[in-house]
Amino acid sequence: MEQLLPFLQDYGFPVVITFYLLHRIEVKLDTLNQSILMLSERMAEPTYATDLNTKKTV
Repeated sequence: MEQLLPFLQDYGFPVVITFYLLHRIEVKLDTLNQSILMLSERMAEPTYATDLNTKKTV
């Protein structure tokens, strides 16, 4: 047990910080993934104007 305590002190804090940062990045990557999937769906929708005199805003 005495040999394990210095190991936890040396590597415990960096491991905790790493898991915290990975969790934050995971949430942001999930949001980015959803945005990319929605982008492909929105690009498939016909949102362009068929007549040059009329303009459609998205």
